[in-house]
Amino acid sequence: MTIRENDLHVTNTLTRRREKFEPLSPPHVGMYVCGPTVYGDAHLGHAKSYISFDIIVRYLRYLGYDVTYVQNVTDVGHLTDDADAGEDKVEKAARAKKVHPMQIAEHFTRRYFEDMDRLNVLRPDISPRASGHIVEQIEHTKRLIEGGHAYEANGSVYFDVASWPAYGRLSGRSVKEMQAGARVEVSAEKRHPADFALWKRAEPGHIMQWPSPWGVGYPGWHIECTVMGQKYLGETLDIHGGGIENQFPHHEDEIAQAEAATGKPFVRYWLHNNMVTVGGQKMGKSLGNFLTLRDAFKKWDPMVIRLFILQSHYRSPTDFSEDALDAVDKGFSKIRAFASSADIHLDLNRTIAAMGKGTDGGSRPPARSGITSTLDKCYSRFREAMDSDFNSPQALAQVFKIADLGWDLMAEGDLEDKQKMADVFAARRALRELAEDVLGLNISVTQEAVQLDVLPKVIDIIIEQRAEARKAKDFKGADAIRNCLAEAGIWLEDTPDGTTWRIK
Repeated sequence: MTIRENDLHVTNTLTRRREKFEPLSPPHVGMYVCGPTVYGDAHLGHAKSYISFDIIVRYLRYLGYDVTYVQNVTDVGHLTDDADAGEDKVEKAARAKKVHPMQIAEHFTRRYFEDMDRLNVLRPDISPRASGHIVEQIEHTKRLIEGGHAYEANGSVYFDVASWPAYGRLSGRSVKEMQAGARVEVSAEKRHPADFALWKRAEPGHIMQWPSPWGVGYPGWHIECTVMGQKYLGETLDIHGGGIENQFPHHEDEIAQAEAATGKPFVRYWLHNNMVTVGGQKMGKSLGNFLTLRDAFKKWDPMVIRLFILQSHYRSPTDFSEDALDAVDKGFSKIRAFASSADIHLDLNRTIAAMGKGTDGGSRPPARSGITSTLDKCYSRFREAMDSDFNSPQALAQVFKIADLGWDLMAEGDLEDKQKMADVFAARRALRELAEDVLGLNISVTQEAVQLDVLPKVIDIIIEQRAEARKAKDFKGADAIRNCLAEAGIWLEDTPDGTTWRIK
């Protein structure tokens, strides 16, 4: 596999520096991202995280890297205080619904992937579940006890932060400065308030539980990601991603329990996305200010939501408002309309060529040098933006420039001219590569595009070609035209007054 020449730099949370990206074993890249805890529907905050890492995966693959993308599903062990106290979030949701916790996990796992599919977020290569890796988590915990980095207390096992002097390196906190009660449980079982659970004793009535050397219990939240990441990507990961709110204690704890067991660096590059805010306050289920993706899809196209997320850098907060989404909706319509118009023209060109009439699409000349030069600059600036820590806002600016160029070309008219068509299609190809392949923005025929003047004219031309084929008793060619339009989402209806068309 050939890696494109690039100058990709990323902001490494661990070193607090912008660094050139150099994977451990190129062209392979092992990437792990903390997945959802499946006790409720995904909201816009989840969209921010998983769209952000989706474009990172897409761009790495665009550069030629062979990415193995692992994103877990947390179905046990994530407690309500995000540390070692409270109820299991999945069990709490199951109790409210009076169903088994695994039924809750299954239900919301399916809905999560359905929501991500609508946002055109690529499925991970591996989606391991915490409940499916209990044996590995027990073995890792035993290894830490044997190494003097963990201890058992009343059926639970805790990591001993005093045994690991590097603890706090990711978050910038020292163990001495950590105060009891700051997102960690104050427990008599712990030697230090910052010690965190590797294994929790199951209280009476706790449904999700497994046998272990320390009694019946369940894994701590933090060890799940460490174990699953290393199982599928090795002892050292190239990239570990997640939300900035998980930097401490979750990711800090992951590093400690991983490196204490192996003696090797756990992650080369830590990447953290910022959060979605509402009026400057974090959007979240616990705060009650969240908007589920299912509700958002009722108001806006999923691609509008995706574009809204991409208009802010992944490391910057994204402030939500309905007005902001409405503004993105209007801006995106222009891109989709140009792409749809160009696609219809391309279908026409291919159909005419297949019938042996008019312009031969296969002999279309290259785009004019001026057009090629403009597009080359857009490509170059797009790459520069993405190489600069995946700067999607600046990359999007080049996408809009390409769309504007395409509209200017189409506005000149005479789209049956071979050279003009070549110029238009060059712009469309650029959009397909950059907007669709890299940024994941689905661009297809929409009602907004159909309402623009150029599309009815194009479709009328296609209908005329079909009428000529039928007149010449070339019914096979006429059917080919109908099928071509149907594939583009346009349906023809023959009536006594002529042929009409509609969008499916």
